[in-house]
This record gives sequence, structure tokens and C-alpha cells, in this order.
Amino acid sequence: MKILITGATGFIGSHLTEQLHMSGYELRCLVRKNSDLQWIKDLPIEYVEGDYFDPYSLQRAVGNVDVIYHSAGVTKSKTKEGYFQGNHLATKHLLDAVRASNKNLKRFVHVSSQAAVGPSLLDNPIDESTPFHPITTYGLSKMEAEKECHKFMNDIPITIVRPPAVYGPRDKDVFEFFNTMNKGLQPLIGFGKTYVSLVHVKDLVKGIILAGESPRAVNQTYFIASEQYYNWHEIGELTQKLMNKKVLRVHIPKSAVFVIAAIAEFGSLFSSKPALLNIEKAKDITQDHWTCSIKKAKEEIGYYESFKLEDGILDTLEWYKKNGWLK
Repeated sequence: MKILITGATGFIGSHLTEQLHMSGYELRCLVRKNSDLQWIKDLPIEYVEGDYFDPYSLQRAVGNVDVIYHSAGVTKSKTKEGYFQGNHLATKHLLDAVRASNKNLKRFVHVSSQAAVGPSLLDNPIDESTPFHPITTYGLSKMEAEKECHKFMNDIPITIVRPPAVYGPRDKDVFEFFNTMNKGLQPLIGFGKTYVSLVHVKDLVKGIILAGESPRAVNQTYFIASEQYYNWHEIGELTQKLMNKKVLRVHIPKSAVFVIAAIAEFGSLFSSKPALLNIEKAKDITQDHWTCSIKKAKEEIGYYESFKLEDGILDTLEWYKKNGWLK
């Protein structure tokens, strides 16, 4: 069986590519001209150089493959247009290419995000029946990508997977949390307890592949996440124990987060890269709860969590230390 993977050079995509290789599949990866192949360069992969706004390169990429795992996306952008181009339009153009060049595709798996749906209430985690209510431009763009998938479901067998916050080896976003903890500080947003769903990248990859292989998952959507919900106090306690460090907790008012984000966003105007903390990210991290239910994924595709929080954090910390990200 031949599989196309998009986003294979990224955090989630590189782990997905490794696991599919270990499972014996023939792999093709859609990459950009200047893609950094560091995580997958030693794997036997067919590379197709392309662009999501070049229909002919997309048609070359999707031709004669059995399954497509679309994990590419834009999580940070200096402009609103960047999110919609990288998430919504890229997905639409890829699906257009499938419709034009691969009538026999067995499955298109779209990796979306909990952000497409929005935050939750503590006693009411979101599930697949929850209406869309995204609060960020990123979330809106992922919502539009999902809606695009639904438009193609009469012609293409599609499965949508929604992870919450993802952590694990190679991750650069949640790494900032561990890096700050390593320096002896844990910033906490607000003064209450914020609960979140998390997922270790290897559990997410397992869920993505289960969704792609299950006949029942055709034209369905699944949350792939942790069994439990965690608050940042207990995440911090566990992390400092595993780091063997004493950490000072600093509560930051939500209003201050937006001030800091605005300053950082202004500063990014003079940089080629978007700010690590901007107004969009501030909207995200100042929500009270980001929890989701995995009941449907457990019942329909047999998903289960392998990495409990302590195991997942330990695995991640060990990788950061081994690779020199943490001293």
C-alpha cells in the first residue's frame, strides 16, 4: 500500500512518517523546495516537491497513492491570510487534486485541531457533536478546512482527527513550558485552575493511523486525546518532580497576558518570524478550559492512551536533554 504524507517534516508529521515506515508501508512525502528533512532524511521515502497553490504539483503528489495523511498546516502566522492559506485553502487544493487525479483513493485523513471547535466548560468537555465556536483565527481556519472536507465526502472517503495540545519529542511549542520550568519558573495564567486535554505525539499518531485504517471511520470525525483532564498546577508539580527542581509559581493576570502579547506582536513587525506570544495565542491560553471527550474514538476505532502524563513528560524531557534542548 502506498501512502502520501503532507507535513512530514513537521513535529506530528515526522512521527507519523516514522510509524508508517515501521508498519511497512511505501511512503511518498509532499515537501517544499527548502524543507528541512532532518527528522526523516534516513527513511526510504519518495519525495515530491510541490506547493499547495500549484495544482499540477499536487496532482503529481496524490496520483497512484492509496491513502493520504494530511498533517500539514500553519500554526503561527504574522497575518490572518497566512492561516487561511496554509490551513483552509491548502486543504481545499489538495482535495481538488485528489478529485482530479485519484479516483481510487481509499482514505483521506485530515489532521485538524480542537481549536477548530473551541474551548470547553469544566463539567462539559466538547465532543464530536459540539457546534463550532472557534475563538482564534487559527481555529477559524481549521474549522473552514473541516467544512471543506465535508464538501468532498460524497466523492472521497475522508476521516477528520482533532487533537488538543500535543507534546512530545521534537515539539517546539510546549517545549517553552519545559524550558521555563527548567529555569525555575512556572507562569500560571489567571488565578483559578485551568483544565486541559493533552496528547503525547505517539498516542496521537496511533489514533491517526487507527482512524485511517478503520472502515467505520469513513466520513467521521474523532477527538484523539488523553483519558484524563489536567490542570497546570498538577502538570507543573509533576514536571518539577521529574526535573528534580524547585520551581516558583507566578500568577499572571489575564489582562497582563494581552498587554505582553500586544508588545511582542508589535516587536515581531521588525522580524521575519511571528511572535511566540501574540494576541491570537493570548486568546487561546486565557481560556478557562480546553477539554474534549475521546469516547467516540475508543468505541469506534479502538483508540486507547498508552502514555499517561508522567510517562509522557518523562519521555519528552529525556529527549530534550539527549538532544541538547535542555541542559
